Amino acid sequence: MKYLIVGLGNPSDQYSETRHNIGFKTLDALASASNVVFTPARYGDTALVKHKGRSLILLKPSTFMNLSGKAVRYWMQQEKIPAERIFIITDDISLPFGKIRIRAKGSDGGHNGLKSIQSEIGGSQYPRLRFGVGDDFHSGQQASYVLSPWNTEESEALGARFKIMSEAVLSFASIGLERTMNFFNNK
Repeated sequence: MKYLIVGLGNPSDQYSETRHNIGFKTLDALASASNVVFTPARYGDTALVKHKGRSLILLKPSTFMNLSGKAVRYWMQQEKIPAERIFIITDDISLPFGKIRIRAKGSDGGHNGLKSIQSEIGGSQYPRLRFGVGDDFHSGQQASYVLSPWNTEESEALGARFKIMSEAVLSFASIGLERTMNFFNNK
């Protein structure tokens, strides 16, 4: 059985250590722990992780955040993966730093990457893992905040958070969304 695991982010080096790239960094951690490397492919970099008889296609879209849906749609069609077996990893300013929330569906919450995915695949019925990046910004400064680097305290805490998110991805593929939500939400 195949799963498409998509980490949202922006493909330029200038964004690599920003809050908006938590999806990319999570997939980097999972790939490293699984001893696989990403290779360039159409619409992004991909890696294949095998886990308990399942194939997880990790995708870091090469489109910028607001066009992520094109990459997701392409890989869903290419690999014949239904929406219930995709898992989107993204940042969320409405959650405190480090908090994880996994859902089966939901609104885009103003997130341009999720808006693009919903537009391209025709709905919001797809699993997602949202990682809290906090909301420590002034009115009108949201874009600057999510595109800024982590502070020192956050950077030091990320390693443990990547481990938990990687475990959540593997759990999603092996025991399903419902049990994964019960185990990992609010961790």
